[in-house]
Amino acid sequence: MTALGAMSLAVALGVMPATSLGQARLTNAQVETRTAAQPLDREIAAATARGGARWIGYRIRIAAGRRSMDCFERTRVALEPASEISILARFEGTTLTRLRTATPDCEIDAGGLPVLWLENVKPDDSVAWLTATIKATGPADERLDRVVKPAVMAIAMHEGTAATRALIDFARDYQVAKVRSDALFWLAQRAGQQAAATIAEAIDRDPDTEVKKRAVFALSQLPKDDGVPRLIDVAKSNRNAAVRQQAMFWLGQSNDPRALKFFEDVLLK
Repeated sequence: MTALGAMSLAVALGVMPATSLGQARLTNAQVETRTAAQPLDREIAAATARGGARWIGYRIRIAAGRRSMDCFERTRVALEPASEISILARFEGTTLTRLRTATPDCEIDAGGLPVLWLENVKPDDSVAWLTATIKATGPADERLDRVVKPAVMAIAMHEGTAATRALIDFARDYQVAKVRSDALFWLAQRAGQQAAATIAEAIDRDPDTEVKKRAVFALSQLPKDDGVPRLIDVAKSNRNAAVRQQAMFWLGQSNDPRALKFFEDVLLK
């Protein structure tokens, strides 16, 4: 059989050796691709109603200033960050069992499963579906690491205020401390006054000391003119000794003259 004939047969069978659909490099996959004609949750509900195991994937643009995840390939050196990420969800019937993200140039092996690739998914639809997925996963659910944590990170990559609002909600109210911590971290990467206020609120009000400490770290990730003064305030006045110590640590890492002046005042007082 000629190379062209073999490729034609692969297309007919829906099993491509490698494909760039939607800029995702899919291998070992039975690929179906179509444009999303309705909100993402409805597209997913229709696809998973067929039963069986499958992946559903789509891509979004990465928000300005966010750092993407790179493929860890020894032969590949990316000098510039990716501008998009692929979001891939694995279903067993209608149950989401795993969520993965990757830059479009990563080669993705689907393990021979069907893959529905959706084009033109709206960012706010994606945020809404990811948010609903996180809220539907309880604190004792074994999928916290495989679904919730990557979903929070995926939301953080999205452009727009819907993603910021979702992260703020999770940082304030989600019942699992480590998810609140993750949301605080990603909020810091987005910066802005709204994010800073939510981080400061977590330091003051969150009942978990580890979340408070993660919030202090989040302050250190803000632009220095916003983060350093807030860290100094925490180091001076927070009632939790572990939180004050954490603020002192990150001030020491800042190399900011205001931090040096603060340490001088403390040591020479």
